[in-house]
This record gives sequence, C-alpha cells and structure tokens, in this order.
Amino acid sequence: MNTQPQGYDQTAAFIHRLPKTETHLHIEGALPWECLQSLDPKKFKRTPGSWAKDFRFRDFAQFEKELIGYATAWYTSAERYYEAAKRIFARHRSQNVKYVEASFASAMLQWRDLCGAEVAAAIKAAVPPGLEVRVFLGLHRTPEDAWLQNLCKELVHWDALDGIDLHGDETLALQEWTRRLWQRAREAGKFTKAHAGELGGPNSVKDVVEQLGVRRVEHGVRAVEDATLLDKLRDLGVTLDVCPISNLKLGVVKTIGHHPIRRLHDAGIPCTLSTDDPISFGNTIEHEYQTLAEHLAFDRRELCHIARNGFEAALLTTDKKQLYLDDLDALHQA
Repeated sequence: MNTQPQGYDQTAAFIHRLPKTETHLHIEGALPWECLQSLDPKKFKRTPGSWAKDFRFRDFAQFEKELIGYATAWYTSAERYYEAAKRIFARHRSQNVKYVEASFASAMLQWRDLCGAEVAAAIKAAVPPGLEVRVFLGLHRTPEDAWLQNLCKELVHWDALDGIDLHGDETLALQEWTRRLWQRAREAGKFTKAHAGELGGPNSVKDVVEQLGVRRVEHGVRAVEDATLLDKLRDLGVTLDVCPISNLKLGVVKTIGHHPIRRLHDAGIPCTLSTDDPISFGNTIEHEYQTLAEHLAFDRRELCHIARNGFEAALLTTDKKQLYLDDLDALHQA
C-alpha cells in the first residue's frame, strides 16, 4: 500500500532537480557504511539501528561514543580520508549537490597521529568534477595544551584548508585561545564558523557571534528562544547551517513538526540545510528537503529559498554563485 502523501513523488523529483549545497558535514560522521564493511564484513554486516526513522539517541554521549567507534576504526591515515571522501562526494553528485563544506576533526589527528595538512589535501584530492568543496578543521572546546598550541600555529599555513570550525560541548565557556585563533585565521584568509545553539542555549549562539566574530553558525536553532538575538542575527546577516533530522534524533526537538527552522525562516533568518553525521542518522540531503516539505509545510518556492541560502553563503566567486542562483530561478519559474 502506498503510504506517501499525495504529490510526494512530484516533490521528490523537484527536490532532486534543485541544485543544492551542503554546508554542515563532518567527514568522520559521513563515513560510508561500505567502508566499514570492507574492513570487517561480519562486524559491520547490518546498518546501524539509529538509521530507523523512529530511533532516538538516549543522549549526546551515546551518539558520540558510537560515532567515535566508527571513525577510529576507519580513519587511520590520510589515504583513508581520501577513500572515504571519494565515496561521500560521489553521493553528493548523485543528488545534484554542487557545493560542500566538510570538516574533519582535530581529535582524530591527535588520536591517530595524523598530519592535518595531509588530511586536508587528501580530502581536496577526492573532489570530483562538477563539485566544489571547501575543507574545514573542527577544533574542540578544550583547554589549551602544547599539542593544541602547535596545531594552532601550523593550521593557518595549510594550503588545502579553507577554514576552521568550533566543535564540542556548547555549554562550556569559550577558551581564550579560540578568540585569538579565530581572529588570526581570518587574517590569514581562512573562513571561520562555529557550532552553537544545538545542545547549548541561545547564549551559546550569542557568544560565538560576539566573541568569535563568526557569521555562520552550525545548528544555531535555539536562537529561536530569544527574540532579541534573532534581531541581532538578522541585522548582522548571520546564516544558520541547520540539520533537522540530526536535531530530531539527538533530542534537540521532540517532534520534527515543531522544528525551529520554520520559525527561523519565517523570521527572515537565512538557514541552509545539511545532514551533519549521516552514518549516525541514516539521512541524505534529499531526505532533509523532503522533511521540510512533508512535515513543516515548505512549498516549492520556500525550498528554492533554502537552496538559495546555501549558495549565497557559499565560499564561491560572485559569478559562480549567480550561475546557480539563476538555475534556481529558472527551476522555480518552470
């Protein structure tokens, strides 16, 4: 029996035709399941139970433990990052994604004694024709130590690195080293963004915008709880890189129908759409768009608007952005 809502097939086809971006993606969290199966077919025979639509993680610790287990099993070298990234980016191409921002975790560099410059270059080398990728290093909200000090000195010189992102426990106060590094990275031509407003409240969003000077916030959905903050984000032109299915499965929202992206969009806050960690959530970028249409009443015009936000936020030349924006206009008017 067909249980899909009327018009679902037409909406799915429209979503597929949309030129899209993905601006909030963790390379470790996007590890293709077949990579793990190639390591141990018996251990990784079945896909994760967390891929089920009704699955919810008990807490962030459960999610993190599972994800770290997958990541550390595979990502043992720059070559492994290359192999995984080739598969990841091929999936983007198959979904008509034109632009991706992907981050890799500084913790993996430390745990596996990897060279960050080599990992960034390996990810860039895996990019297929027809796809633009910008690579970010995700640094965690940890106290500064000798290893981190050395990393911060080096990373601004990595040619293949396009920017930095702040990961980790959003309830922790920002470390002084992050303020220094975010400023120095921008001076070196690197783009800066930060995770906030997921498990941390609206103040975590305010902190990264005011103290780190970012204009791109990963998640940021809890900003909806503070009307004054929304005014500030709108005035500053801050874009939120939102991941609805991730938010649902991690308990940030109780039901997808109440996800804040609808209120944020209606309030004029630019939001993009991404998957975050698909190895944990079993999602694709097309699933995310379908979720907006099916559960949050986004019509085709609004889906185009979300796609436009991604290209307007993208680290592309003005001319290249306009090509994609023109494509979106033509698709909407067809």
